Amino acid sequence: MNEEDRTAEAIEDERVPRLGEIGLENFPPYLMNRIMGRYNAALRDEMAKLGLTTPKMRSLAVLSVIDGLLIRDLSVYAIVEVSTLSRALDALERDGLVRRVTDKEDSRAVRVHLTDKGRDTHEQLWPHLASAYQAMFKGIDEAEQRAFVATLQTILKNVRKHPI
Repeated sequence: MNEEDRTAEAIEDERVPRLGEIGLENFPPYLMNRIMGRYNAALRDEMAKLGLTTPKMRSLAVLSVIDGLLIRDLSVYAIVEVSTLSRALDALERDGLVRRVTDKEDSRAVRVHLTDKGRDTHEQLWPHLASAYQAMFKGIDEAEQRAFVATLQTILKNVRKHPI
C-alpha cells in the first residue's frame, strides 16, 4: 500500500465530517475568505481613487513596514503571485510609487523600495485601512483580539511554506 492510500484510509477511519455537516458558518477557511472579501470590498473605492488595485495596495502596505524587499519576499508578504506582482510593480514604478534596484549581493535579484510619493499614497489610504480594520473588531475586547491574532499566527505557522 502506498503513502497516498494509507492517508486516504486514515482519513476514512477517523470519520472526518463533511463540509455539509460542519456548515459554512463553522468552517474557518470560508469565514476567513468572506472576511477578507468584505475588507477588500470596503477599500475598493478609496483604492480606485488613488489608482490602486488590491495587489498594488498590499505591496505599498508591506513596503511601508519593510522597505527594500526582494521581489520574491514581497510576493509572500503581499500574498500576490509573482506574475501578478510583476505587473503591479510595473504600474507602481510607472506611477512613481516604487523603484526597483538590483540587489548589491546578487545581480539577478531585485529589491523594491517605496518612493516618497508611494509613502504619501499609502498614508492617504491608511485611514481607510484602519477604519476597515476597526470595523472588523467592533465589539471585541482587546484580550479577545490578542488571542485571535495569536491563533492566526499559529495557523500561519502551521500552513506556511516560506520562513517569512
